[in-house]
Amino acid sequence: MAGKRNSHAADLEFFARCAGGFEDVLAAELRGLRMRRVRPQVGGVIFFGSLSDAYRACLWLRSATRVQLVLARVAAMDADELYRDVAALPWERHVADGATIAVDAHGENPALRNTKFVALKVKDAICDRLREARGTRPNVDTRDPDLSVNLAVHPSKATVYLNLSGASLHRRGYRQEGVQTEAPLKETLAAGILLAAGWAELAAGGACLADPMCGSGTFSVEAALIAANIAPGLLRTRWGFEGWCGHSPELWERVCEDARHQRRALDGVRVVAGDLNPRAVEVARENLRRAGVEELVSLKVDDAANLRRRLRELRGRRDAGGLLVANPPYGKRLLSGADLPEVNKALAAALDALPAGWKTALVTPDPSVDTALGLVPAQTIACYNGPIRVWVRIYDADTQRQVLDVASLGGQAHKVPIAEQNSAQFAARLRKVAKERGKWARKSGVASYRVYDADLPDYALSVGLYQGCGADEGARALVIREHRRPASIDELRAGRRLADAAALSAALLDVSAERVVVQPWLRSREERDSEAPIPPMPMTIAEGSCSYEVDLAHRVDDLPMSQRSVRALAGTLANGGRVAALFATSAPALAQAAASGAQRTVVVDGSKLWLASARQLLETNGFVGKAHQYACADVRQWLADEVRARHTYSLVLCVAPLWLSARDAGGAPWDLAKEHAELLEGASRLLAPGGTLLLAFDAPDIRLDLDTLRTKGFEVTDASGRVVPHDFERSRERPRCFLVRRP
Repeated sequence: MAGKRNSHAADLEFFARCAGGFEDVLAAELRGLRMRRVRPQVGGVIFFGSLSDAYRACLWLRSATRVQLVLARVAAMDADELYRDVAALPWERHVADGATIAVDAHGENPALRNTKFVALKVKDAICDRLREARGTRPNVDTRDPDLSVNLAVHPSKATVYLNLSGASLHRRGYRQEGVQTEAPLKETLAAGILLAAGWAELAAGGACLADPMCGSGTFSVEAALIAANIAPGLLRTRWGFEGWCGHSPELWERVCEDARHQRRALDGVRVVAGDLNPRAVEVARENLRRAGVEELVSLKVDDAANLRRRLRELRGRRDAGGLLVANPPYGKRLLSGADLPEVNKALAAALDALPAGWKTALVTPDPSVDTALGLVPAQTIACYNGPIRVWVRIYDADTQRQVLDVASLGGQAHKVPIAEQNSAQFAARLRKVAKERGKWARKSGVASYRVYDADLPDYALSVGLYQGCGADEGARALVIREHRRPASIDELRAGRRLADAAALSAALLDVSAERVVVQPWLRSREERDSEAPIPPMPMTIAEGSCSYEVDLAHRVDDLPMSQRSVRALAGTLANGGRVAALFATSAPALAQAAASGAQRTVVVDGSKLWLASARQLLETNGFVGKAHQYACADVRQWLADEVRARHTYSLVLCVAPLWLSARDAGGAPWDLAKEHAELLEGASRLLAPGGTLLLAFDAPDIRLDLDTLRTKGFEVTDASGRVVPHDFERSRERPRCFLVRRP
């Protein structure tokens, strides 16, 4: 346990916290303030100095969220040991008489897993020590304490901190609570991005900044504070050290007075900012006014695409170099994913307006932004903006944008920005395959088909072309899916390749960008949660004599392209008899059987929702009335009931889901890999003499046990080779299909 320290000594240890990814930025700030023994850690930076240094850190640090004094390191093998060592600390020398306190904890070890319990234990230790020393316990104020104690739990020890800054340092004091725009960027994150992009050095050299999507003006305010060398903490009126016995009001006032004299006098506008939202611009204007930097920023309601005109306001300074910075809408909270192309188009226009020597910094989770700009960032930082995982992308000045000349198969000329040079090879391969597939599709009467399927290892994705019928006649759409991405593949580079492929596919195949659905491979729930919401994209598609309405954005697997021939085979096997479809996933094949003359049909599924979708599909194709039934039941129980009732069918279709919950009908989850034998046994017993069971699925690794059926006299045929469409001959998604016939 650490011993007593002199709070005015020069060897005090501190820990400045920051957003993950900005540790090096914060370390550079601390070195600029002449702090000693600066050591970046995960989530913050250790440094040493005097009380005056601590005050300067609180006042001047721009990317830090908290400044803490390391009070002690104590044993923490269990709760009793933690309590004992914390209670032994001289809290009467730290907690001012009458000050309120609060304790929070983070981290865990095998004995201390509940942070709330740990915080309560530490609070009790502090209060018990003070009651013994002073006769009274301090009051606890978890919302706004005079002194906050933080505890970091490690495997066998814990570090006790005094939070000198108090509330998070992103609370500069220039925002008015309750009147901000939705999802504003935190001030500390904005400042960290500006510092990482080199704005402090650019501003010192007389450069200017453009913030064309300013929102509530966080970038603009922070950039102006940096340019004018204004300490970001000068507007704060509440600090965490005010309830600390070691606080020196006289020293603090001297540090503040010194900071006030360091403001740099600037003449004229240094920041050009704007936003399409008038309310956001008004909020930004008020923030600039309260921060005292409104004279440095030209702020207007304007489109980012008009930046060239706005830069004329800089009166000769724009050619001295500068920085464009933007926090564009993400498509997560402020708009839909369908709006992102327009946002990126505006950003591209803004970059085109930049004079020579200007850098760019963007913060966005959108992986397509590099493609839209035709640039690869020189530096990236992974971080969080609130709960959303984002990337800070910093592009060097005067980097040449990459644009590929593309002639579509329909003869249209396009200039397509790309981020990856190798994407030109993808375009060449896609053109070659698309020509061949197009000829085959026209000859075969196939309207929707797979155009590309991971032909190049670096572009492991599939491109499906969909062409509408009926009310959607003439409509075209693409669904582009990234294949499973190995952990060794760089996430950002894979994202650029996917975005390049989407842009090139749309241009080559004459599909408008808003009719392209891109589905990246997402490894984690975190990645899925960061995805922009995609609006539905319904399209009616013709296949054989049937039509299917499919939501290409969300439920394209309702009609798998790979099973096109399976559905056609179902039509040839109908023979005008009774047909049962096990699971709603068999309904598309059942429609083909009904179109071929099946007299009676029934669809069985445990989900009312999926059963309703099957009904809609069949009724849309004209199959209505008592001849077409729907049973909401557990498939296994329904099979048993039908066998007992001695009902038979000429064709049983099981286009099987690999896993399906049947809880809607009171059943247990059903797993094809484990329970196919029970399914085949029950379904085969329903077959009339000469009847056929068709089992199809997309799972190359599942092994079926078919010998039992053969021993019972059934003819079992592996028909997989018959149902592989031409466009899936080289795909891993080739369907497997088995026919079981009762003699």
